[in-house]
Amino acid sequence: MDYDLIFSNAIADIKDEGRYRVFMDIERTNGDFPKATWHTENGEKEIVVWCSNDYLGMGQHPDVIQAMKDAIDKVGTGSGGTRNISGTHHYHVMLENELADLHGKEAALLFTSGYISNEASISTIARLMPGCIIYSDELNHASMINGVLTGKCEKRIFKHNSTEHLEELIKADDPATPKIILFESVYSMDGDFAPIKEFCDLADKYNCMTFMDEVHAVGMYGPRGGGVAEKLGLMDRVDIIEGTLGKAFGLMGGYITASKDIVDCVRSFASGFIFTTSLSPAITAGALASIRHLKKSNVERDRHQERAAKLKQLMREADLPVMPSSSHIVPLLVGDPVICKRASDMLLEDFGIYVQPINFPTVPRGTERLRFAPNPLHNDDMMDHLVKSLKTVWEKLEIDKYCRAA
Repeated sequence: MDYDLIFSNAIADIKDEGRYRVFMDIERTNGDFPKATWHTENGEKEIVVWCSNDYLGMGQHPDVIQAMKDAIDKVGTGSGGTRNISGTHHYHVMLENELADLHGKEAALLFTSGYISNEASISTIARLMPGCIIYSDELNHASMINGVLTGKCEKRIFKHNSTEHLEELIKADDPATPKIILFESVYSMDGDFAPIKEFCDLADKYNCMTFMDEVHAVGMYGPRGGGVAEKLGLMDRVDIIEGTLGKAFGLMGGYITASKDIVDCVRSFASGFIFTTSLSPAITAGALASIRHLKKSNVERDRHQERAAKLKQLMREADLPVMPSSSHIVPLLVGDPVICKRASDMLLEDFGIYVQPINFPTVPRGTERLRFAPNPLHNDDMMDHLVKSLKTVWEKLEIDKYCRAA
Protein backbone atom coordinates (compact mmCIF):
# COMPACT_ATOMS: atom_id res chain seq x y z
CA MET A 1 0.00 0.00 0.00
CA ASP A 2 1.45 3.33 -1.10
CA TYR A 3 0.07 5.65 1.56
CA ASP A 4 1.84 8.72 0.23
CA LEU A 5 0.18 8.20 -3.15
CA ILE A 6 -3.29 8.32 -1.56
CA PHE A 7 -2.68 11.79 -0.19
CA SER A 8 -0.81 13.17 -3.19
CA ASN A 9 -3.65 12.01 -5.47
CA ALA A 10 -6.20 13.69 -3.22
CA ILE A 11 -4.33 16.97 -3.48
CA ALA A 12 -3.89 16.55 -7.23
CA ASP A 13 -7.64 16.10 -7.65
CA ILE A 14 -8.56 19.38 -5.98
CA LYS A 15 -5.81 21.17 -7.90
CA ASP A 16 -7.24 19.84 -11.18
CA GLU A 17 -10.67 21.15 -10.16
CA GLY A 18 -9.22 24.59 -9.55
CA ARG A 19 -10.19 24.68 -5.86
CA TYR A 20 -6.84 24.11 -4.17
CA ARG A 21 -6.46 26.69 -1.43
CA VAL A 22 -3.22 28.61 -0.91
CA PHE A 23 -2.61 30.47 2.35
CA MET A 24 -1.77 34.13 2.00
CA ASP A 25 1.16 35.25 4.15
CA ILE A 26 0.02 38.75 5.07
CA GLU A 27 0.84 41.16 7.88
CA ARG A 28 -1.66 43.82 8.86
CA THR A 29 -0.31 47.18 9.95
CA ASN A 30 -1.82 48.53 13.14
CA GLY A 31 -3.67 51.76 12.35
CA ASP A 32 -3.52 51.29 8.57
CA PHE A 33 -6.21 48.66 7.95
CA PRO A 34 -7.33 47.54 5.33
CA LYS A 35 -3.79 47.85 4.00
CA ALA A 36 -1.41 44.99 4.66
CA THR A 37 2.00 43.63 3.66
CA TRP A 38 2.08 40.51 1.51
CA HIS A 39 5.18 38.35 2.12
CA THR A 40 6.24 36.45 -0.99
CA GLU A 41 9.28 34.53 -2.16
CA ASN A 42 10.21 37.60 -4.17
CA GLY A 43 9.90 40.07 -1.32
CA GLU A 44 7.20 42.20 0.25
CA LYS A 45 4.33 44.01 -1.44
CA GLU A 46 1.68 46.39 -0.08
CA ILE A 47 -1.86 45.23 -0.74
CA VAL A 48 -5.42 46.22 0.17
CA VAL A 49 -7.49 43.50 1.84
CA TRP A 50 -11.04 43.15 0.49
CA CYS A 51 -12.09 39.84 2.04
CA SER A 52 -11.58 40.26 5.78
CA ASN A 53 -14.34 39.24 8.17
CA ASP A 54 -13.13 41.98 10.51
CA TYR A 55 -16.14 43.80 9.09
CA LEU A 56 -15.92 46.98 11.15
CA GLY A 57 -12.15 47.16 11.61
CA MET A 58 -12.54 46.61 15.36
CA GLY A 59 -9.38 44.49 15.37
CA GLN A 60 -7.57 47.83 14.95
CA HIS A 61 -9.64 49.88 17.39
CA PRO A 62 -7.50 51.61 20.03
CA ASP A 63 -9.91 50.71 22.88
CA VAL A 64 -9.69 47.02 21.97
CA ILE A 65 -5.91 47.04 21.65
CA GLN A 66 -5.49 48.86 24.95
CA ALA A 67 -7.85 46.47 26.74
CA MET A 68 -5.78 43.50 25.56
CA LYS A 69 -2.53 45.15 26.65
CA ASP A 70 -3.99 45.98 30.05
CA ALA A 71 -5.20 42.40 30.54
CA ILE A 72 -1.77 40.96 29.73
CA ASP A 73 -0.13 43.38 32.16
CA LYS A 74 -2.64 42.45 34.83
CA VAL A 75 -3.01 38.64 34.53
CA GLY A 76 -0.52 37.36 31.94
CA THR A 77 -1.18 35.48 28.71
CA GLY A 78 -2.87 32.06 28.63
CA SER A 79 -5.96 31.06 30.58
CA GLY A 80 -4.27 28.13 32.28
CA GLY A 81 -6.73 25.38 31.45
CA THR A 82 -10.28 24.39 30.71
CA ARG A 83 -13.12 26.30 32.31
CA ASN A 84 -13.58 23.49 34.84
CA ILE A 85 -9.90 23.33 35.77
CA SER A 86 -8.48 26.77 36.60
CA GLY A 87 -9.48 28.26 33.23
CA THR A 88 -12.44 30.41 34.25
CA HIS A 89 -11.29 34.00 34.61
CA HIS A 90 -13.28 37.03 35.68
CA TYR A 91 -13.00 38.33 32.10
CA HIS A 92 -14.95 35.28 30.92
CA VAL A 93 -17.70 35.92 33.45
CA MET A 94 -17.95 39.61 32.52
CA LEU A 95 -18.02 38.85 28.80
CA GLU A 96 -20.74 36.20 29.15
CA ASN A 97 -22.85 38.67 31.13
CA GLU A 98 -22.29 41.30 28.43
CA LEU A 99 -23.31 38.87 25.66
CA ALA A 100 -26.44 37.74 27.51
CA ASP A 101 -27.41 41.40 27.86
CA LEU A 102 -26.64 42.08 24.19
CA HIS A 103 -29.14 39.44 23.06
CA GLY A 104 -31.68 39.88 25.86
CA LYS A 105 -31.12 36.36 27.21
CA GLU A 106 -30.66 34.93 30.71
CA ALA A 107 -27.21 33.49 30.08
CA ALA A 108 -24.34 33.07 27.61
CA LEU A 109 -21.50 30.60 27.14
CA LEU A 110 -18.13 31.21 25.48
CA PHE A 111 -16.37 28.83 23.09
CA THR A 112 -13.01 28.95 21.35
CA SER A 113 -14.61 29.53 17.93
CA GLY A 114 -17.95 30.07 16.23
CA TYR A 115 -17.54 26.68 14.58
CA ILE A 116 -17.24 24.93 17.94
CA SER A 117 -20.10 26.89 19.48
CA ASN A 118 -22.41 25.68 16.71
CA GLU A 119 -21.22 22.09 16.52
CA ALA A 120 -21.01 21.50 20.28
CA SER A 121 -24.28 23.24 21.16
CA ILE A 122 -26.44 21.75 18.41
CA SER A 123 -25.20 18.21 18.96
CA THR A 124 -25.58 18.46 22.74
CA ILE A 125 -29.08 19.92 22.66
CA ALA A 126 -30.20 17.29 20.14
CA ARG A 127 -28.83 14.40 22.21
CA LEU A 128 -30.58 15.67 25.35
CA MET A 129 -33.99 15.45 23.67
CA PRO A 130 -34.90 11.81 22.85
CA GLY A 131 -36.38 11.45 19.39
CA CYS A 132 -35.43 15.00 18.43
CA ILE A 133 -35.88 16.08 14.80
CA ILE A 134 -33.83 18.95 13.42
CA TYR A 135 -35.07 21.00 10.46
CA SER A 136 -32.04 22.59 8.83
CA ASP A 137 -31.84 25.14 6.02
CA GLU A 138 -30.02 23.65 3.03
CA LEU A 139 -27.46 26.48 3.03
CA ASN A 140 -26.56 26.29 6.71
CA HIS A 141 -22.87 26.51 7.61
CA ALA A 142 -20.70 23.38 7.84
CA SER A 143 -20.46 23.81 11.62
CA MET A 144 -24.24 23.56 11.91
CA ILE A 145 -24.36 20.57 9.58
CA ASN A 146 -21.71 18.78 11.62
CA GLY A 147 -23.58 19.61 14.80
CA VAL A 148 -26.64 17.85 13.39
CA LEU A 149 -24.57 14.84 12.31
CA THR A 150 -22.80 14.57 15.66
CA GLY A 151 -26.14 14.85 17.48
CA LYS A 152 -27.22 11.63 15.72
CA CYS A 153 -30.85 12.68 15.53
CA GLU A 154 -33.39 12.67 12.75
CA LYS A 155 -32.89 15.53 10.31
CA ARG A 156 -34.93 17.20 7.61
CA ILE A 157 -33.36 19.60 5.11
CA PHE A 158 -35.65 22.36 3.88
CA LYS A 159 -35.20 24.53 0.81
CA HIS A 160 -33.29 27.72 1.48
CA ASN A 161 -35.44 30.26 3.35
CA SER A 162 -38.61 28.39 2.33
CA THR A 163 -41.25 28.62 5.04
CA GLU A 164 -43.62 26.60 2.84
CA HIS A 165 -41.25 23.64 2.53
CA LEU A 166 -40.35 23.84 6.21
CA GLU A 167 -44.00 23.73 7.26
CA GLU A 168 -44.64 20.83 4.91
CA LEU A 169 -41.85 18.84 6.55
CA ILE A 170 -42.94 19.68 10.10
CA LYS A 171 -46.57 18.73 9.42
CA ALA A 172 -45.46 15.31 8.18
CA ASP A 173 -43.87 14.44 11.55
CA ASP A 174 -45.36 13.40 14.88
CA PRO A 175 -46.60 16.54 16.72
CA ALA A 176 -45.36 15.11 20.02
CA THR A 177 -41.74 14.81 18.82
CA PRO A 178 -39.26 17.45 20.04
CA LYS A 179 -38.17 19.67 17.17
CA ILE A 180 -35.54 22.34 16.42
CA ILE A 181 -35.54 24.75 13.47
CA LEU A 182 -31.97 25.60 12.51
CA PHE A 183 -31.08 28.64 10.39
CA GLU A 184 -28.78 31.64 9.95
CA SER A 185 -29.81 35.29 10.02
CA VAL A 186 -27.41 36.32 7.23
CA TYR A 187 -26.04 33.84 4.70
CA SER A 188 -22.52 34.98 3.98
CA MET A 189 -22.05 33.66 0.46
CA ASP A 190 -25.21 35.17 -1.08
CA GLY A 191 -25.71 37.95 1.45
CA ASP A 192 -29.44 37.29 1.95
CA PHE A 193 -31.50 37.36 5.15
CA ALA A 194 -33.58 34.60 6.70
CA PRO A 195 -37.34 35.13 7.26
CA ILE A 196 -36.84 35.10 11.02
CA LYS A 197 -40.35 36.17 11.99
CA GLU A 198 -41.96 33.55 9.75
CA PHE A 199 -39.69 30.81 11.13
CA CYS A 200 -40.59 31.87 14.67
CA ASP A 201 -44.29 31.84 13.75
CA LEU A 202 -43.94 28.25 12.57
CA ALA A 203 -42.05 27.36 15.73
CA ASP A 204 -44.91 28.74 17.83
CA LYS A 205 -47.53 27.00 15.71
CA TYR A 206 -45.90 23.57 15.88
CA ASN A 207 -44.15 23.79 19.27
CA CYS A 208 -40.58 23.82 17.92
CA MET A 209 -37.39 25.30 19.35
CA THR A 210 -35.40 27.78 17.25
CA PHE A 211 -31.61 27.98 16.93
CA MET A 212 -30.24 30.92 14.93
CA ASP A 213 -26.69 31.61 13.83
CA GLU A 214 -26.01 35.39 13.85
CA VAL A 215 -22.25 35.24 13.18
CA HIS A 216 -22.37 37.53 10.14
CA ALA A 217 -24.75 39.95 11.85
CA VAL A 218 -23.64 40.49 15.47
CA GLY A 219 -22.11 43.93 15.83
CA MET A 220 -23.45 44.83 12.39
CA TYR A 221 -27.19 45.27 12.83
CA GLY A 222 -29.50 46.59 15.50
CA PRO A 223 -29.17 49.73 17.66
CA ARG A 224 -26.65 47.98 19.96
CA GLY A 225 -25.18 45.48 17.49
CA GLY A 226 -27.32 42.57 18.66
CA GLY A 227 -27.83 41.39 15.09
CA VAL A 228 -30.74 41.09 12.69
CA ALA A 229 -33.03 39.75 15.42
CA GLU A 230 -32.43 42.90 17.45
CA LYS A 231 -33.01 45.12 14.41
CA LEU A 232 -36.37 43.40 13.83
CA GLY A 233 -37.33 43.22 17.51
CA LEU A 234 -37.35 39.41 17.48
CA MET A 235 -34.63 38.40 19.95
CA ASP A 236 -37.15 37.22 22.53
CA ARG A 237 -38.73 34.85 19.99
CA VAL A 238 -35.53 32.93 19.18
CA ASP A 239 -34.64 30.30 21.79
CA ILE A 240 -30.91 30.07 21.12
CA ILE A 241 -28.82 32.77 19.43
CA GLU A 242 -25.29 31.82 18.43
CA GLY A 243 -22.63 34.33 17.51
CA THR A 244 -18.94 34.93 17.02
CA LEU A 245 -16.29 37.24 18.38
CA GLY A 246 -14.16 36.73 15.26
CA LYS A 247 -15.95 38.92 12.73
CA ALA A 248 -17.47 42.33 13.50
CA PHE A 249 -16.07 42.29 17.05
CA GLY A 250 -12.54 41.83 15.67
CA LEU A 251 -11.18 39.05 17.92
CA MET A 252 -11.78 35.29 18.02
CA GLY A 253 -14.15 32.89 19.75
CA GLY A 254 -17.81 31.95 19.65
CA TYR A 255 -20.77 31.86 21.99
CA ILE A 256 -24.39 30.96 22.54
CA THR A 257 -27.04 32.88 24.44
CA ALA A 258 -30.25 31.31 25.73
CA SER A 259 -32.12 30.48 28.93
CA LYS A 260 -30.08 29.60 32.01
CA ASP A 261 -31.08 25.95 31.82
CA ILE A 262 -30.17 25.53 28.14
CA VAL A 263 -26.80 27.21 28.65
CA ASP A 264 -26.15 25.16 31.78
CA CYS A 265 -26.91 21.94 29.91
CA VAL A 266 -24.49 22.79 27.11
CA ARG A 267 -21.87 23.80 29.69
CA SER A 268 -22.35 20.51 31.54
CA PHE A 269 -22.64 18.05 28.63
CA ALA A 270 -20.83 19.46 25.55
CA SER A 271 -17.44 17.81 25.03
CA GLY A 272 -16.41 20.63 22.70
CA PHE A 273 -16.69 22.97 25.67
CA ILE A 274 -15.65 20.78 28.60
CA PHE A 275 -12.35 19.50 27.21
CA THR A 276 -11.06 22.69 25.53
CA THR A 277 -8.68 25.25 26.99
CA SER A 278 -10.58 28.49 27.47
CA LEU A 279 -9.96 31.74 25.60
CA SER A 280 -7.03 33.76 26.89
CA PRO A 281 -7.89 36.66 29.21
CA ALA A 282 -6.39 39.12 26.70
CA ILE A 283 -8.70 37.99 23.90
CA THR A 284 -11.69 38.02 26.24
CA ALA A 285 -10.83 41.51 27.49
CA GLY A 286 -10.51 42.77 23.91
CA ALA A 287 -13.88 41.29 22.96
CA LEU A 288 -15.43 42.86 26.04
CA ALA A 289 -14.12 46.30 25.03
CA SER A 290 -15.30 45.82 21.43
CA ILE A 291 -18.83 44.80 22.40
CA ARG A 292 -19.17 47.62 24.92
CA HIS A 293 -18.04 50.14 22.31
CA LEU A 294 -20.42 48.87 19.62
CA LYS A 295 -23.34 48.80 22.04
CA LYS A 296 -23.20 52.57 22.24
CA SER A 297 -21.69 53.57 18.88
CA ASN A 298 -23.51 53.40 15.55
CA VAL A 299 -20.80 55.28 13.66
CA GLU A 300 -19.10 52.09 12.48
CA ARG A 301 -22.36 50.40 11.49
CA ASP A 302 -23.69 53.40 9.55
CA ARG A 303 -20.41 53.91 7.70
CA HIS A 304 -20.19 50.20 6.90
CA GLN A 305 -23.67 50.09 5.36
CA GLU A 306 -22.85 53.16 3.27
CA ARG A 307 -19.61 51.60 2.03
CA ALA A 308 -21.30 48.33 1.04
CA ALA A 309 -24.06 50.18 -0.83
CA LYS A 310 -21.48 52.38 -2.57
CA LEU A 311 -19.44 49.41 -3.79
CA LYS A 312 -22.51 47.62 -5.14
CA GLN A 313 -23.52 50.78 -6.99
CA LEU A 314 -20.06 51.23 -8.53
CA MET A 315 -19.99 47.61 -9.67
CA ARG A 316 -23.43 47.85 -11.26
CA GLU A 317 -22.47 51.07 -13.04
CA ALA A 318 -19.39 49.29 -14.40
CA ASP A 319 -21.57 46.39 -15.68
CA LEU A 320 -19.86 43.92 -13.36
CA PRO A 321 -22.04 40.89 -12.41
CA VAL A 322 -22.63 41.77 -8.76
CA MET A 323 -25.03 39.19 -7.35
CA PRO A 324 -28.24 40.34 -5.58
CA SER A 325 -27.49 40.93 -1.90
CA SER A 326 -29.56 42.80 0.65
CA SER A 327 -26.83 42.69 3.30
CA HIS A 328 -23.26 43.95 3.61
CA ILE A 329 -21.90 41.02 1.57
CA VAL A 330 -20.88 41.90 -2.02
CA PRO A 331 -20.52 38.75 -4.18
CA LEU A 332 -19.32 39.02 -7.79
CA LEU A 333 -20.24 36.06 -10.00
CA VAL A 334 -17.55 34.31 -12.08
CA GLY A 335 -19.03 30.86 -12.72
CA ASP A 336 -15.87 28.80 -13.19
CA PRO A 337 -13.41 27.65 -10.47
CA VAL A 338 -10.22 27.86 -12.53
CA ILE A 339 -11.06 31.31 -13.90
CA CYS A 340 -12.12 32.48 -10.47
CA LYS A 341 -8.71 31.55 -9.06
CA ARG A 342 -6.94 33.20 -12.01
CA ALA A 343 -8.94 36.39 -11.48
CA SER A 344 -8.03 36.41 -7.79
CA ASP A 345 -4.35 35.87 -8.59
CA MET A 346 -4.31 38.59 -11.23
CA LEU A 347 -5.96 41.12 -8.92
CA LEU A 348 -3.37 40.40 -6.26
CA GLU A 349 -0.25 40.26 -8.40
CA ASP A 350 -1.05 43.05 -10.86
CA PHE A 351 -3.15 45.44 -8.77
CA GLY A 352 -2.39 44.74 -5.11
CA ILE A 353 -5.99 43.69 -4.40
CA TYR A 354 -6.52 40.72 -2.11
CA VAL A 355 -9.84 38.89 -2.48
CA GLN A 356 -10.19 35.13 -2.17
CA PRO A 357 -11.96 32.96 -4.77
CA ILE A 358 -15.03 31.19 -3.35
CA ASN A 359 -15.39 27.78 -4.95
CA PHE A 360 -17.10 24.44 -4.31
CA PRO A 361 -17.89 23.08 -1.71
CA THR A 362 -18.42 26.49 -0.09
CA VAL A 363 -20.80 27.40 -2.95
CA PRO A 364 -22.46 25.16 -5.58
CA ARG A 365 -20.51 24.35 -8.72
CA GLY A 366 -21.14 26.89 -11.45
CA THR A 367 -21.67 29.74 -8.97
CA GLU A 368 -18.00 30.37 -8.16
CA ARG A 369 -17.47 33.98 -7.15
CA LEU A 370 -15.29 36.64 -5.64
CA ARG A 371 -16.73 37.73 -2.30
CA PHE A 372 -15.97 41.30 -1.25
CA ALA A 373 -16.35 42.57 2.30
CA PRO A 374 -16.06 46.37 2.27
CA ASN A 375 -15.51 47.93 5.68
CA PRO A 376 -15.70 51.47 7.08
CA LEU A 377 -12.01 52.02 6.34
CA HIS A 378 -12.18 51.37 2.58
CA ASN A 379 -12.10 54.86 1.06
CA ASP A 380 -13.39 56.09 -2.32
CA ASP A 381 -9.95 55.88 -3.95
CA MET A 382 -9.66 52.22 -2.95
CA MET A 383 -13.10 51.51 -4.38
CA ASP A 384 -12.36 53.28 -7.66
CA HIS A 385 -9.09 51.35 -7.98
CA LEU A 386 -10.88 48.09 -7.25
CA VAL A 387 -13.61 48.59 -9.86
CA LYS A 388 -11.17 49.71 -12.58
CA SER A 389 -8.94 46.72 -11.83
CA LEU A 390 -11.91 44.35 -11.97
CA LYS A 391 -12.92 45.69 -15.37
CA THR A 392 -9.40 45.04 -16.69
CA VAL A 393 -9.32 41.50 -15.29
CA TRP A 394 -12.83 40.77 -16.61
CA GLU A 395 -11.81 41.79 -20.12
CA LYS A 396 -8.46 39.96 -20.12
CA LEU A 397 -9.97 36.70 -18.86
CA GLU A 398 -13.22 37.09 -20.85
CA ILE A 399 -15.13 36.29 -17.67
CA ASP A 400 -18.47 37.45 -19.09
CA LYS A 401 -18.84 34.21 -21.05
CA TYR A 402 -18.49 32.16 -17.86
CA CYS A 403 -20.99 34.37 -16.05
CA ARG A 404 -23.53 33.93 -18.84
CA ALA A 405 -23.03 30.16 -18.75
CA ALA A 406 -23.58 30.14 -14.98
